Amino acid sequence: MSTPSRHRMSEQAAETAVVGACRMLRLPTIRAKFPDLAEQASREQMSYLTFLAELLLAECDDRSRRRSERRIKAAAFPRQKSVRDFDFDANPNIDPAVIHTLATCEWVKKAQPLCLIGDSGTGKSHLLIALGTEAAMAGFRVKYTLATKLVNELVEAADDKQLSKTIARYGRVDLLCIDELGYTELDRHGAELLFQVLTEREENKAIAIASNESFGGWTKTFTDPRLCTAIVDRLTFNGTIIETGTDSYRLAHTRSKAGRSAAT
Repeated sequence: MSTPSRHRMSEQAAETAVVGACRMLRLPTIRAKFPDLAEQASREQMSYLTFLAELLLAECDDRSRRRSERRIKAAAFPRQKSVRDFDFDANPNIDPAVIHTLATCEWVKKAQPLCLIGDSGTGKSHLLIALGTEAAMAGFRVKYTLATKLVNELVEAADDKQLSKTIARYGRVDLLCIDELGYTELDRHGAELLFQVLTEREENKAIAIASNESFGGWTKTFTDPRLCTAIVDRLTFNGTIIETGTDSYRLAHTRSKAGRSAAT
C-alpha cells in the first residue's frame, strides 16, 4: 500500500520526505545540498546512479572534514600553523623537501620520533604545530602540550594516584607533540615521570619535540646524566633530527618592518 503512494508523491512532499529521512539517518550535508544537486542533476541529465553518488560523496567529504576539525581541536594546538605558510626562504637551514616528506605523515604511521632543535624564532614551534596538524588531518590522534605543563600534570596525577591512567591517556594518541622542552630545569621526580611517558610510547607511537637546546645542553634540563642519556636515546632512535639554526628570522622580520617604517 505504501509503495504506490510514494510513486504519486508531489515534489513538495518528496522534498519534505527527504528532509525527514536525512534527519532520521543523520545526513546533514545531503539535507542541505540535495535541492541544488537535484537541480544540477536535472540540468545535466544525470543518471539516478550518478545523482545518488554525488549526494553520498558530498556527505562523505563533509564528514571527513568535520572529523579533521574535531581531531585538530582535540590536539589543543595554541594557534593555527601550516606547512604551506612556513617561510623556507627566511631560514635556509630547513630543507623544504624534508618537511614536505614529513607532511606525508609516514613517520607517524611508523611510530618514529621527530626532534626540532634550534634557537627561539627559528620556526620550531611553527613546524611542530604544522606537522601535528597534518597528522590530525590525515586521521591520526594528536596531542600538543608544553613540556612543563605535561610534567606538572604528571606530578599532580602521581599525587592523586592517577598516574597510570594519565600515562595511558598520553600513550593512546598516535602523535604526542611536546613543545619548549629544555627551557626550564626539571627536578629528578618530574624528569622520571616524563621518562615514563616516553617509554610508554617508544617504538609504539610517534613523538615530536621542539627544543631550544642542543642535546649536549639537555643536562641542564635533566640533571641526572644517565636519565638524560636515556631520554635522548628514546627521542632520537630511528628518528629525524632537524636543526633550525640560531638566527631568529622572526626577529629579522620585525627589524625589517621597523626599518621600512622608519624609511617612510
